[in-house]
Amino acid sequence: MKNILVVVDMQNDFIDGALGTAEAQAIVDNAAEKIKKFNGDIFVTYDTHFDNYMETQEGKKLPVPHCIKGTKGWELNCKIAEALKDKDYKTVEKLTFGSVELPKLIEQKIGEDKAKITLIGLCTDICVVSNALLLKANLLDAEIYVDAACCAGVTPQTHNAALDTMRCCQINVI
Repeated sequence: MKNILVVVDMQNDFIDGALGTAEAQAIVDNAAEKIKKFNGDIFVTYDTHFDNYMETQEGKKLPVPHCIKGTKGWELNCKIAEALKDKDYKTVEKLTFGSVELPKLIEQKIGEDKAKITLIGLCTDICVVSNALLLKANLLDAEIYVDAACCAGVTPQTHNAALDTMRCCQINVI
């Protein structure tokens, strides 16, 4: 069985930058420790926007420029980057909440093998749930997990709502 870890958007802007929260800051150490101890293939997503962010559909609905490629806010949190330093991982830049490329890349990696895919990161209620559902829809035989202690939502309430939604969709919440 292939063991896959997906680290979702552990970028500065979601932790202590433009859209940072105390809850996001609180899970960094858990996420870094999970990465350090993980044995398997790792995929790291980057929420990626450009200077025209405010002109995009997302920018019109969330008028807070964030994760502009090439800025400090776009970069991974330093503890997460340190945890990944000696790991072999694949980066996936995504222009919206979920990556349609991610299931394809993971499918290529697992081939005919069974897979256990665990997601950690930010934000539970937007990008984590979007990617978990895309993986569930595209990789029918994979066991999908979300580690709640390594995720944070926009608010604690929406974090819990997203976890409930994922449970309803047969995603394992640990």
